Amino acid sequence: MKVVFGLVVLALLTRLLPHPPNFAPITSIALFTGFHFTNKRWALFLPLVCMFLSDLYLGIHALIPVIYTAFAFISYLGFKAKSLSFMTVLGASTSFFILSNLGVWYFYYPLTWAGLTSCFVLAIPFFINSLAGDLFYTSVLQFSFKKLKQTSYSFN
Repeated sequence: MKVVFGLVVLALLTRLLPHPPNFAPITSIALFTGFHFTNKRWALFLPLVCMFLSDLYLGIHALIPVIYTAFAFISYLGFKAKSLSFMTVLGASTSFFILSNLGVWYFYYPLTWAGLTSCFVLAIPFFINSLAGDLFYTSVLQFSFKKLKQTSYSFN
């Protein structure tokens, strides 16, 4: 667990570095902790704490309840996943896209079909970056975890 925790903290620090919009590690952290942590409370808690701590620096906003709920759901997807495959990451990315943009629509767009459509169409470039980041960070976390595991460290 110490190694997994360390990998998660390292990934969190990358959220604070300059990066393309939505190319961030938090979805991967939520999925990874949900998949690897035996303590499911920690798996839910850690990504949300990472978000909160980085949001203190990056800024607090109205969508925090929606965004944090989306990450809790992604941790749940990690609990249920058989593997961290492409399809699992795609499901997590798509879930975040749908949940977060429903929040954006509710708070910032007219609550009409046109507003919903506009919100989702304008969000597509962000989804592409999110998916690319989620695939990248999940791969890095998984690869690092497997390599560190091979060195025979204790993980509990």
